[in-house]
Amino acid sequence: MKKIITMIALGLLWQTLAAAAGTQYEMRVDGLACPYCAYGIEKKLHAIDGVEKIDVDLNKGLVRVIVSDDVRLTEEQMTRLFRDAGFTYRSMTEKAL
Repeated sequence: MKKIITMIALGLLWQTLAAAAGTQYEMRVDGLACPYCAYGIEKKLHAIDGVEKIDVDLNKGLVRVIVSDDVRLTEEQMTRLFRDAGFTYRSMTEKAL
């Protein structure tokens, strides 16, 4: 019984560590005013392979994106994406998870 509990605990730990891997990007964007704006941005970002999670804070003009380890978002790519969606991209920070 102890072996089973130990194996389950190790499995859960491994899943937690695997899920935490990746990179978080935080982008400042002007022009995000409504849930429809957020939906449009989320749709464009989800089209990028490796995007795992997106959070849009309309009040602060922030878009947080978590991507898998093998994905890198670039300033040029985000400038184009937001411009094409009708918004003004300001800056991006990157943090390994």
